[in-house]
Amino acid sequence: MNVLPLSSRLAALNPEKFVANIPADLLYTPEHEYVRKTKDPAVVEIGITDYAQGELGDIVFVELPKPGARFDRMAVFGTVEAVKAVSELFCPIAGEVVEANSTLDGDPATINRDPYGAGWMIRLRPSNPAELNELLKADAYEAKIGG
Repeated sequence: MNVLPLSSRLAALNPEKFVANIPADLLYTPEHEYVRKTKDPAVVEIGITDYAQGELGDIVFVELPKPGARFDRMAVFGTVEAVKAVSELFCPIAGEVVEANSTLDGDPATINRDPYGAGWMIRLRPSNPAELNELLKADAYEAKIGG
């Protein structure tokens, strides 16, 4: 099966306009991942946006890394498989995975139901927190997706 970046897949999947939820307190990538600060100031949560899950459709499988895995900024950290496509997931900032969401192993559709809550994918300890400043704020992400 051909695996492409999420942003490439979404451009071709669904010509209908999907109205996405874009929380103002998150940071975003042009590839449709989000970053949320957690209660632990040294750890962030990463997942895919509401827009991404809506465009992909029913998510049936997610492949995520194990704790301890390290990724450079924008390196592929996993894949998400939906009925329509298989897409790569990109790490928005460099760091070490401290936790992967094991709920998604048995119920990957959690991402469809609650992408910004129970559908988070990984928790990461950034190796360079300054990279957060290079991500998109909500208004810039909304403009990118045509919101």
